[in-house]
Amino acid sequence: MSILHAIILGLVQGLAEFLPISSSGHLLLVPWLFGWHDFDTPSIEKAFDVALHLGTLTAVVAYFRRDLVVYMRDGVALVVHRRRPASPEGRLAWLLVLSALPAAAVGALAENYIDEQLGTPFLIAVSLIVFGALLAWADRRSGQRSLADYTRRDALSVGAAQVLSLNPGTSRSGITMTAARFLGFDRDSAARASFLMAIPVTAGAVGLKLVKLVSDGVPDGLGVPMAVGIVTSGLSGWLAVWGTLRLVRTRTFTPFVIYRVCLGVLVLGLLATGVR
Repeated sequence: MSILHAIILGLVQGLAEFLPISSSGHLLLVPWLFGWHDFDTPSIEKAFDVALHLGTLTAVVAYFRRDLVVYMRDGVALVVHRRRPASPEGRLAWLLVLSALPAAAVGALAENYIDEQLGTPFLIAVSLIVFGALLAWADRRSGQRSLADYTRRDALSVGAAQVLSLNPGTSRSGITMTAARFLGFDRDSAARASFLMAIPVTAGAVGLKLVKLVSDGVPDGLGVPMAVGIVTSGLSGWLAVWGTLRLVRTRTFTPFVIYRVCLGVLVLGLLATGVR
């Protein structure tokens, strides 16, 4: 893999992981659109995927580091010391973990099916358009709920919606923001919940894949591109979190919806004309 490709894919992963536009879809579409053949073997693709997700995990942890210290402290205190009544932060910490369970369970059980049956350019394009339209619909609803109002029912509902993001093109951040908006959360809270939910589910997935990577070893010649991917996805991921939270405080999700629909139509057009 060339360093240039590693930089571009790292930037794509970092931005698309947190913007509601689908990182998995973009990581499949970009090599397809430009005719790249960096992932000739599954081992190379999976190893580089670990690097990119490690970078975005580092980014979101770094951005919310102060909040996470409080969540972890109060979450542990709630279980170990059985502090009652539970602090809002301790309660939210465990609700965020709960919200990660549905996608983690389905992802583990259906990994082979997802890899083999999903992720075609046609399905990605359709998913970009359909779930983009769903985000636009949800965003038209007025909601004033904040994270302080997050309940077990909300955690399970948004967590169930997150399962749909296992389909490339749906967007994990997009579908969780959509679900949160349907549940009446304001845009800032919907985005924060989405980003915080990413931490336990991504950490779990990265941890399991790292164990396998250490066991199998890094493919020859991929060490430097992986390092570059970690850095670029981390930096662009931090920027995406910061930018999204600033944007949604005063704007709607409409720019992301327009982008999704335009990209989906472009891909369908390329397929229909046989250009790609």
